[in-house]
Amino acid sequence: MEKLQRNMAKIRNLLNVKLFKLLLFVVLGIVLYFSMFANVRPEMLNLSLFSVSEQTIRSPITVEDKESTELKKKEAENQVQDVYVVKKEIAQNRVDLVTSIFSSATEVNDEIEEDMADRERAQEELAESTDDEAAEIEEPTIDEKLSLMKEKLTEGVTKEVSDQSLRALLQAGQDDLSIAQDLTVTTINNVMQSRIPADEVENAKKRLEEELKLTSMSTGLKTAAIELGRYAIYQNEFYDPAATQEMRQQAVESVEPVKILQGQILVEQNQLISRDVYRQLELVGLTDNENSIQSYIGLLLMILLILGAIYYYFHEHNVSEEKKQSQLLLFSLILILSTLLMKAISFFHDLDYSEIVYIFPAAMGVMLIKILIDEKLAIFFTIISTVCGCIIFNEGITGTLHVTAGIYILCSGMAGILFLTNHNHRSKILQAGLFVSIVNIIVIFSLLFLRNGQYDPLEYGFYFAAALISGIASAVLTIGFLPFFETGFGMLSAMKLIELSNPNHPLLRKILTEAPGTYHHSVMVANLSDSACEAIGADGLLARVGCYYHDIGKTKRPQFFIENQMNIENPHDRLPPQTSKNIIIAHAADGAELLRKHKMPKEIVDIAEQHHGTTLLKFFYFKAKEKGLDVKEEDYRYPGPKAQTKEAAVIGIADSVEAAVRSMSNPTPEQIEELIKKIIADRLQDGQLNECDLTLKELEIVAQSFSETLNGIFHSRIEYPEMTKQKVKEA
Repeated sequence: MEKLQRNMAKIRNLLNVKLFKLLLFVVLGIVLYFSMFANVRPEMLNLSLFSVSEQTIRSPITVEDKESTELKKKEAENQVQDVYVVKKEIAQNRVDLVTSIFSSATEVNDEIEEDMADRERAQEELAESTDDEAAEIEEPTIDEKLSLMKEKLTEGVTKEVSDQSLRALLQAGQDDLSIAQDLTVTTINNVMQSRIPADEVENAKKRLEEELKLTSMSTGLKTAAIELGRYAIYQNEFYDPAATQEMRQQAVESVEPVKILQGQILVEQNQLISRDVYRQLELVGLTDNENSIQSYIGLLLMILLILGAIYYYFHEHNVSEEKKQSQLLLFSLILILSTLLMKAISFFHDLDYSEIVYIFPAAMGVMLIKILIDEKLAIFFTIISTVCGCIIFNEGITGTLHVTAGIYILCSGMAGILFLTNHNHRSKILQAGLFVSIVNIIVIFSLLFLRNGQYDPLEYGFYFAAALISGIASAVLTIGFLPFFETGFGMLSAMKLIELSNPNHPLLRKILTEAPGTYHHSVMVANLSDSACEAIGADGLLARVGCYYHDIGKTKRPQFFIENQMNIENPHDRLPPQTSKNIIIAHAADGAELLRKHKMPKEIVDIAEQHHGTTLLKFFYFKAKEKGLDVKEEDYRYPGPKAQTKEAAVIGIADSVEAAVRSMSNPTPEQIEELIKKIIADRLQDGQLNECDLTLKELEIVAQSFSETLNGIFHSRIEYPEMTKQKVKEA
C-alpha cells in the first residue's frame, strides 16, 4: 500500500507539468475511443443480389426510401378519380331554346293573323270606295308559315328539328301549343336535373321520350314535343382538369415519406435478397465496401466534447492545485475502470444476451466519486457514463444509440448519489446498493411496460435478478475499491473519518489512557467545532475527527497540561517560564510528528499543527517579564503555520473558548458570549485568520454556534430542597 501511495504521489506530481496532464487526457481519450470504436464501425457485409442472407440484418440508421416514397405517391395519385362537374346553366339554356321554338310558332301564327286582319280591312275600305265586292284573302299555306318560322330560328335548330315537327307546332291551336310547351319544358327540366355524362345522353333522351308519351297531347303535337325534347337534352356533366389536378396534388402531399427506421429488419436469416431488399441495403450503406469515416469522426467529436468538459470542470474547480491533480487522476481512473467494465459486459451481446446491460453496476463509479470527491462531480460522472453506455450497449447495431441503456445507467447512478447524500458511513454502502437495486427494478419494469411487449415469467425473473445484481454489485465493488483509492491517493473520505473517530483507534486509546483530561477537552472542542463548521458550510465531520487528535502531542508530557493535573501539583510552578514555554509549544509539533509516524491523513496532521497558529503564550510571556527577564514576544509564540482552512481556524478558536469557559465559575450566557467575541477579536487582531478564507459573517455564525453549544453544556442547574438545606447547614 505504501508503494502504491508513493507511485500515485509521483504521478500526481507529474500532472503539474502540462505535458503529462495532456498525456493523461490522451490516454483517457484513447481508452474511451477504442472502447466504443467497434460499436460505431460501419458493418460491411458480403452481400450480393439473389443470394441467401446468412444472418438477420437490421438498418444501422434511419433514412428515407425515396424510391418507395415516389411509388407510394404515384399510387395515391392514380387512385384519385377524374373530377366531373355539372353545369346547371346548360339545362336552363336548353329550356330557353325549346321555349323560343314554341314561341316562334306562336309568333308566326300571330303575325299571319294580324297580317290577314290588316289585309281584310284594306280590302273592305277599297270595296267601299269602288262599290266593288271585297276579294277573299287567302290564308298562307303551311309551307309558307314554315318558311316564316324558319326565318325566326337559327340554322342549327332548323337542321336538327324536322319540318314535320315545326308544321305540327304551327298547326296546333294556341291553347294546345301552350300546354305542349309547358309539358315539354317541365320534362326537360326534370331529366336534366340529374347528371348526364356523354355516354348517358341517349338514355336521358329515352327517359324524356317515355315521360312525354304518357301525356294527353295530340299525336302530331306529341311527336313534335318529343323531338324537341330529345333535341334539348344535352350533356351537362364535364371533366374538370383543374379540380382533378388539385385533388391529385392533395393526395400526393398527404403521403408520408417511407422511411427505413434504425433497427428495422431489412432481411431475415436464410431469406433471399431480392432486388427491393438489395436496394434497401444499398440505401443504408451496407453494401458499400469502402468504410465510411463519418461514424469515426462523430465518435471522435463526442470524445473531444467529454474530454473538454472534464478539463473545464477541473480547470475551474476551486481547490488547491495538489488536490485538483489528485481528483483529476482519481476521476480518470474510475472512468476508465467503469468504461472497461461496461465494455466487458457488452461482449455478452455476441451470445444473444441482448439485455445484459441491466447487470452492469452503473452506480459503482458514481458512489466512488461521491464518497471520495463530491456530489457535483458524481453527477458529471453519471452523465458521461450515460453517453458511453448508449453507444457501448447498442445491441450490436453499429452507429445506433441504446437509449434504454442510457436511461437505466442515468437513473441507477442518480439513485446512488441520492442515497449517499446523508449516509456516508461505510456500513451504509450496502444499504445504498439495495436502494439502487429497488430503483433499478422500478426503472426496468417501467421501460418494459412502456414497450407494451409480452414477456413470460422467466423473462421477468431475469430482469428482476439483473436489477438486484447491479445494485448489490455496485455496493460490493465500491467497498472493494474504496480502500485502494483512499490509500493510493491519501484521500480523506467520510468513510475514513468515521473509522478514525472510533474510540478503539490506538491513538485515541493512547490519549484516553495517558491524558484523560486532554481526551475530555478534545471531545468538548469537537462538539463545538462540528456544530460551528456545519453552520458555515465547512466539513463538520473533519473538524470533529481533527479535534479528537489535535492535542495528541500532549501525551508526551501529559502532566504539564492543566486539564490532566488532577490532585497533583502544577509542575510549572517550579519551572522557569522559558522551560514551560518550550514544553507547551512543543505539543503541536510533537502531535504532528506522532500523527505522521502513524500515517494519519494530511488534513488531520495539518489541524494538529495549525490549531494554535502563531499565537502568543501570554501567561508565560508576562510571567517572564514580571521576573525581569529580557524576552522577545516572538520567542513565546507557536511556530505555526497559521490556520490554512476553515476547519483548522474554527478548531483553534474552539480550543481557546472551551479552555477559557471551563476555567470560569458558573458562567452566565452573557459572560460566555462576551468571552467568545473577545477571543475571536483577539485572533483577528493578531492576524491568525489571515491565511484562511473565513469571512466576518461566518465568524458571527461561529460565535453564535459556540454560544448555543456552551449554553447547553453550562446551563444553570436547579437546586433541589435537599441541596439547599445542605448548603444552609454547611454555612
